[in-house]
Amino acid sequence: MRRTIAATDRQEAESPAQPERLRTEFAFELPRGYVDESGTVHRSGVMRLATARDELIPLRDDRVRENSAYLSVVLIARVITRLGTIEDVHPGVVEDLFASDLAFLQDFYRRINAEGHTRAAVTCPACRENFAVDLAGGGRLGES
Repeated sequence: MRRTIAATDRQEAESPAQPERLRTEFAFELPRGYVDESGTVHRSGVMRLATARDELIPLRDDRVRENSAYLSVVLIARVITRLGTIEDVHPGVVEDLFASDLAFLQDFYRRINAEGHTRAAVTCPACRENFAVDLAGGGRLGES
């Protein structure tokens, strides 16, 4: 029995601990949704964590040099990997988002890249109770 225990202990000591997996992609649901040229509404999507390159390359873009507000359009387009059935999300797609959806994505970007999570503190307008919601939860706020 000692031999079995010793062998098990040695195996545990020799086997490296499982490394922690970093979450690099986050699902989201747009408040309104992107309407493509055929009228299809795309609400669900995936945003990946930004790299230093993602934040540096847009600074060389002429559209950003002419209008610094365009930086968020280029940056958001770089980190969204899917929007509904659209896999080629480019600045033109982001330009056509409703303002509320762009604001949502800008906040979502900040949360996952700066804060490391997708939770937001909210207050119930009826009872004034504070609680947290997960912006990547899949459902739309106020809906069950």
